[in-house]
Amino acid sequence: MLHVRSIWNGAISFGLVSIPIKVVNATESHSISFRQIHTEDGGRIRYRKVCELDDHEVTQAEIGKGYEDADGTIIPITDEDLAHLPLPTAKTIEIVAFVPADRIDPLHMDSAYYLAAGGAPAAKPYTLLREALKRSQKVAIAKFALRGRERLGMLRVVGDAIAMHGLLWPDEVREPEGVAPDTRVTVNDKELDLADALMDTLGEVDLSELHDEYREALEEVVAAKAAGEAPPEAPEPAAGGRVLDLMAALESSVRAAKESRGEAPAEAKGEVRRLPQRKAAKASPKQAGGKKSTATSKKTAAKKTAASAKKSTAKTTQGTKKTAAKKTAAKKTTAKKTASRKRAS
Repeated sequence: MLHVRSIWNGAISFGLVSIPIKVVNATESHSISFRQIHTEDGGRIRYRKVCELDDHEVTQAEIGKGYEDADGTIIPITDEDLAHLPLPTAKTIEIVAFVPADRIDPLHMDSAYYLAAGGAPAAKPYTLLREALKRSQKVAIAKFALRGRERLGMLRVVGDAIAMHGLLWPDEVREPEGVAPDTRVTVNDKELDLADALMDTLGEVDLSELHDEYREALEEVVAAKAAGEAPPEAPEPAAGGRVLDLMAALESSVRAAKESRGEAPAEAKGEVRRLPQRKAAKASPKQAGGKKSTATSKKTAAKKTAASAKKSTAKTTQGTKKTAAKKTAAKKTTAKKTASRKRAS
């Protein structure tokens, strides 16, 4: 914690016990930030702080705070004014109650901070509060002032440290009016069973394995552009369709979730299933095969007989035609001989 700059120094007020602490940010942003540039020449676009009365640019040291009244009048507020606010929480995290952790709706949670012990004298009371929170399995509700306003906080144990979550005031959380669907629908037990099966198939997840894929893709684009290469192309989006059958969609989701986890569908796991017995009225495979063979033999024999008959008929017809042709030729020869004899006489 020594290398992290504290954003607030004060003490935790735990009854009559005071625990000096330093507040440091518990989270950090890894988002890639961009600069505004002039698209024509790539020049940086900067915002300059200019006083609208004398039209001169001013430095950060010359800038203070002011409250704008309803009529537009600016009322200057100095850091000294803020330091003397009539609040007991100006430099103190005042614990007001201890409640079960499930009493805090996550919707109220805001920024997260770590509370570091402020030196050796704070080690004993710091450890006492931490162990008391552990044993009671409760969280502490506290009030504190940070960045110009009083806030609500929740103290809980994280590892060997005490963390504080900023909480929104109750009037800062909107009611969910008009958010839920106003159409009356009924969900049956089978649909709930499939939803439960999908939840069980997806299972749990180790949050440490999740990562920001958008930031990684953005880094690839920046690296490619810096190297003068074409940025990677986006993959084709999955074809989305309109869900017409909720049951079919749930079943498909369960099947896809199982396949993604390497689980084969039930029919693909080599299960041995007994085939249903055939009715007695139906013939066995062998009997059916025998009947089929007999029928085939009869058809083959019939075909052969028909073919033989056709061949015999063709031969008879052909023989008749040959005989008639011979008789015709003999008649023609006799006629020629008779004609020759008449010419000779």
